[in-house]
Amino acid sequence: MAAMSPGSDLPDAGGRVRYTADAVIPCDGTGRVFRPGVVEVDGGTVVRVGGVADAGPERSDAGPGRSDADVGPDRWARGGWTERRLDGLLLPGLVNVHCHSPMTLFRGSGENLSLQHWLTEVLWPREARLTAEDAWWGMTLAAAELLCFGVTTTCEMYFFEDAVADAVLAAGLRAVLTPGLLQLPGTDGGVDWWERRLAELVDFHDRRHGEAGRIEVGFGPHAVYTVPMEVLVDTARAARDRDALFHIHVAETEHEVDTFTEAHGYSVPEALARAGVFDGRVLAAHSIWLSDDDIALYRDHDVAVAHCPQSNAKLASGVARLADLLDAGLRVGLGTDGPASNNDLDLWEEMRLAALLARLRAGDAGALPAATALELATCRGGDALGRPDLGRLAAGCPADMVLVDLDDPAFVPLLEDDHLIEHAVWAASSRLVTDVWVAGRQVVADGQCLTVDGTEARRQVEARARRLLAG
Repeated sequence: MAAMSPGSDLPDAGGRVRYTADAVIPCDGTGRVFRPGVVEVDGGTVVRVGGVADAGPERSDAGPGRSDADVGPDRWARGGWTERRLDGLLLPGLVNVHCHSPMTLFRGSGENLSLQHWLTEVLWPREARLTAEDAWWGMTLAAAELLCFGVTTTCEMYFFEDAVADAVLAAGLRAVLTPGLLQLPGTDGGVDWWERRLAELVDFHDRRHGEAGRIEVGFGPHAVYTVPMEVLVDTARAARDRDALFHIHVAETEHEVDTFTEAHGYSVPEALARAGVFDGRVLAAHSIWLSDDDIALYRDHDVAVAHCPQSNAKLASGVARLADLLDAGLRVGLGTDGPASNNDLDLWEEMRLAALLARLRAGDAGALPAATALELATCRGGDALGRPDLGRLAAGCPADMVLVDLDDPAFVPLLEDDHLIEHAVWAASSRLVTDVWVAGRQVVADGQCLTVDGTEARRQVEARARRLLAG
């Protein structure tokens, strides 16, 4: 069996559950820490977060004219609630705002090459031979990896979008899917290829947006150097008409920026703004080589940024101006990029590296505090996607949750509440993730993914990667 169906057969699917943990960090922008803490979940949605002392007595599940206090110690059971005690730190699920997860099929390929050489000499020739089944297995393996790292939402840009959506749903993951709009070199779809592909993206959105409450659909044209400007304009219009996310790579390398500016007389962000592409919900991936004027354009058009420090460093693309982006008030989240240019899907590593590089660039050991770094991987990531309900433990938000083991030297000493956040960013790692829930449904237990047959997924991806390499 490749994967379990995303149904009620998984633990804690729906129902009323009151989770009590050693500590809860809601990542709601307040910096609060509850020790111990409570998260109450009703039907897959968070209804309350707080400390143990202030959680519950005023809840009225006892019936008309009676308070919970009248019922006695068993009032929670009488109200249909299940109590669950968790040993560890409970966080909101992490939000990966830029990825090409099916590229698990190409992990380790084309090492030590610059971005352009890697794309043209290694990646694109292999991607031209992909099948939908390949993409399904690549996404399935990635989903297990993401979930075990505590990533409950991923923003994907890739092809074979139906297969990717099917894999996401089967694994119990949450995703913002922005199908790729890119004609790979060596493929010939005819003169109307761009129009047909955009029609496919519109159809996919109209068919699958909102499916199972865990699929959001946007549009993912690759970049200005691979997609004609008139196609970008048409795609942006289609996205605006549907209030959908428009997800594009921008200013990823200095060569891209210099070449475009020399040819057109203005920067990539200015060209996109002039063409009206920035008028809707826009997520600009990478955005490394931005001028002050470019950042001002982003601010004026409320363009969000997907910051991918590890992939950018590995490909020697550059270091984004993260502190400047945040100071300008931009919405910024963290992305791993694809597992062929990173080479993993571990957002904990991105969180730590983002803070380290920001401090190096600023020459300031106080730049980008740990609390901000944690927010970049959680609530700020949700904000960057235009989904303020994600990456937070707050009433009305999906119960996407991650339990972290506190019984580890990384959390010693724990002298103050603030140390929980500091240790989580600077000392802990994804190895301490033990359990994960998506919409209140447990998908990882004791470090093991419950929804994917990992052995079969690894076998399938290995075999398919060898076939794609052979040509």
